[in-house]
Amino acid sequence: MHAAYLPGHREVDLREVPDPTPGPGQVLVAMRASTICGSDLRAIYREHLGEGPEAYQGVVGGHEPAGRVSAVGEGVGRIRVGDRVVVYHISGCGQCDDCRRGYQISCTAPTRAAYGWQRDGGHADLLLAEERDLLVLPDELTFLDGACVACGFATAYEALCRLDVSGRGRLLVVGLGPVGLAAGLLGKAMGASLVVGTDPSPQRRELALRLGAVDSAVAGGDDELTDLLGDGAETSVDCSGNGFGQLTALRHTRRWGRAALVGEGGQLSVDVSEVLIHRQLTVHGSWVSSTVRMGELLRNLARWGLHPERVVTDVFPLARAGEAYAVADAAAGGKVGITWPDEAPAS
Repeated sequence: MHAAYLPGHREVDLREVPDPTPGPGQVLVAMRASTICGSDLRAIYREHLGEGPEAYQGVVGGHEPAGRVSAVGEGVGRIRVGDRVVVYHISGCGQCDDCRRGYQISCTAPTRAAYGWQRDGGHADLLLAEERDLLVLPDELTFLDGACVACGFATAYEALCRLDVSGRGRLLVVGLGPVGLAAGLLGKAMGASLVVGTDPSPQRRELALRLGAVDSAVAGGDDELTDLLGDGAETSVDCSGNGFGQLTALRHTRRWGRAALVGEGGQLSVDVSEVLIHRQLTVHGSWVSSTVRMGELLRNLARWGLHPERVVTDVFPLARAGEAYAVADAAAGGKVGITWPDEAPAS
């Protein structure tokens, strides 16, 4: 099979490698869509981080996979050949409190391995996965929808659920990259009375408006946001991973409001008394999602008729993975995906 590796220094290495074979409890997934995440760009494509949960171990890249099951190993019972599946991209120990609650992302066991980081990911023709890491994709959703859910949309949904977004309040989205677009679309589906977005990129602001992810989009000046939100939105989410953006989200959340920080990276300097304590803010650090929440999101997307693939602006075959990464790294559009033609399910 063909597979894409990320050696760093903005390079993509395409190789031909042996097809994997599923062992006990494992499933072989024929890839159909594998989208590119900002974390891949920041921590692997540009330069490797060598420690912690983002340590890249020279494996096949891609942690947002969706595809069709082509083979199963001994002991697999829930997942069957022909199933359309999304891969939850962290395989935890399965025994700790976090794993048993579905939050494998927070597993600290030495056996924890993320697809595309410490074990082979989705930028290959075939992916070897643990059965427990798979969620069945509803018939109403496409493979590209599923790949978008595997990280970005699930990350946004988790944060919005923690904020209890509803028609009772407004939502401010800081950073209108793919996760910000997801937050805006989901916030509207969850009933937010007004969704305001901010991003310094005019291309991303225009895209957010065109997709209907936000009602208004501004460059991010305090005066602009005050004109739109007065003393602030009831809820806000930072998707920028930038210290200035994070502070913008906090400063434009109204008193007694709720803010979530999901954008990775950045250094935040804040006057704790003025911005947080005196304004009685609740601030959530929200890291990806759980398998339980992701399953809930898949069902809701089907019910809402909302297709996450609408945030995808560029699609490439695996043979052009290098071009796909370069386009994603330019940060001028929406989500970038790698796709394969679908085939009929096995008989």
